[in-house]
Amino acid sequence: MSESLHTEHAASHGSVKSYMIGFLLSVVLTVIPFWLVMAHVLPKGLTLVTIFLFAIVQVLVHLKYFLHLDFSTDGRWNTLSFIFTMLVIVMLVGLSIWIIFSANALMM
Repeated sequence: MSESLHTEHAASHGSVKSYMIGFLLSVVLTVIPFWLVMAHVLPKGLTLVTIFLFAIVQVLVHLKYFLHLDFSTDGRWNTLSFIFTMLVIVMLVGLSIWIIFSANALMM
């Protein structure tokens, strides 16, 4: 009975060290853009580009350290399914916006 409660998962889970690295990187990648906005260090356009770049890096940090998506033998299928899902979502949203703008242009 007790053996059925303990199941082994094929996916690798992170260690405390990897979670701490991910957490610290997430905090740093949040604090720096916040400081750039509050201190008005850079011009507005450059600040927006910097925030966008930090956001992309932060998404990658979350994918690696918290969702454990990588191309190792254990996580390859999870990563490929995630990429396929993102591709479908980007196509769905992008094509919907294209259709809406085309319909708006034709109605004018």
